[in-house]
Amino acid sequence: MRAFILWSILILFSLTGFSQEKTKLNVILIHVDDLGATDLGAFGSDFYETPHIDRLAREGMKFVQSYSAAAICSPSRAALMTGKYPARTGITDWIRAKFQGGSGFALPTDLEENEGQVLKTPKNQGFLPQEEETIAERMKSLGFTTLHVGKWHLGEEGNHPENQGFDLNIGGNDLGQPSSYFDPYLAKNEDPSYVLKNVPSRKEGEFLTDREGDEIVKFIQNRPDPFFIHWAPYAVHTPIMGPEVLVEKYKAKTPGIQKNPIYAALVENLDQNVGKVLAELDRLGLRKNTLIIFTSDNGGLIGNPQNPVTVNLGLRSFKGYPYEGGIRVPTIVSLPGRIPSGTVSQVPIITMDWVPTILDIEGEKKAGTDGVSLTSVLFQKEALADRDLFWHFPHYREPDVKPYSIVRSGQYKLIYYFESEEVELFDLSKDPLEQTNLANQLPKLVVELKSKLEKWWRETGARLPVKN
Repeated sequence: MRAFILWSILILFSLTGFSQEKTKLNVILIHVDDLGATDLGAFGSDFYETPHIDRLAREGMKFVQSYSAAAICSPSRAALMTGKYPARTGITDWIRAKFQGGSGFALPTDLEENEGQVLKTPKNQGFLPQEEETIAERMKSLGFTTLHVGKWHLGEEGNHPENQGFDLNIGGNDLGQPSSYFDPYLAKNEDPSYVLKNVPSRKEGEFLTDREGDEIVKFIQNRPDPFFIHWAPYAVHTPIMGPEVLVEKYKAKTPGIQKNPIYAALVENLDQNVGKVLAELDRLGLRKNTLIIFTSDNGGLIGNPQNPVTVNLGLRSFKGYPYEGGIRVPTIVSLPGRIPSGTVSQVPIITMDWVPTILDIEGEKKAGTDGVSLTSVLFQKEALADRDLFWHFPHYREPDVKPYSIVRSGQYKLIYYFESEEVELFDLSKDPLEQTNLANQLPKLVVELKSKLEKWWRETGARLPVKN
């Protein structure tokens, strides 16, 4: 009898383990456009109101040293899809849409002449190659139904989300921004061929992020099991627009250092739609079985310094630049019941980590990426093994960005400028505003970090500028 009971218990545990192993978590990966590191209430905004995203932070883990793979959009988006450094894919600058001339295929040896500049710079790869295996393709192989909503910006027709593993694509093509956030999402007298893909006009004047939120809710209601959603809101990219009622609300609100009422409305409208999706997950009883990752593709945009779009509080500079304001982003991960609520992680992480993390959580250990799985951080609150992080932008960018590479090693961050071969070295633990260049004080460390950069260039096949 005792043997029969023991055998029954073993069978029960075996079946339970098998059931858990076969149960997949739904995943919603939210990749906001141009959201700065302090543009949320949970990350210290002194003006914008984001109660739903703040709730997400209270219910999960907040990363306060989270980095985008680049200071601009397309490289970060390619890194998110592949788990690879932008230097490996050759997508190191933003990709021009077809109406902007496009970028096309670029060999590693192809160079921009840059007349009048010191350097010839690598031509940017103009699309994410079909040969690259995306997270969507990986998830489909695991049995997931896949949905892309919003911005793609990784190539022209033939290289859209539906060509890269997504079953459904709502809004994604070669455009980097909408012409307007109001239905029909076109500027006055604009060529209708520039319209967002698979987003036909539904209700004149409807706000684009509201439409995105509705499409996601409708998809979830159909209950594909399991599902993977890549939601890449066009918000909060230019053109800076917001629903009129929210704009008026912020015009009447006492400003902080952050004070743009239209941008504030754009941010809060995004928050409202995150709340809409969370509410639907709650209503359907899916919240505890849905992993939510919320992050941004680069730092916040300043624009006109006299009337800034946003202010990256406590960080230097903004989108496009190698300083923390250009590459630090707000990140939240939530899975109620498994990720401890209300936790804050100081672990430095980067865009490429999300592919191996998602796959690891779903039971797939062999990610083969430049990122690392964050499951030990998320579930056991453990530190990661020491590693160096790298960035590579071998291009000129108006008005004053010159080609650079970056390495962060421990508390130190080195920025190398190809044109002058000069460096800046900062101790982020003591100087988060990057005000004191330690290069002359720590020459041995400069040599060590420069050597790490050179090794990384070789390992990734990074395309480098050459003298003009």
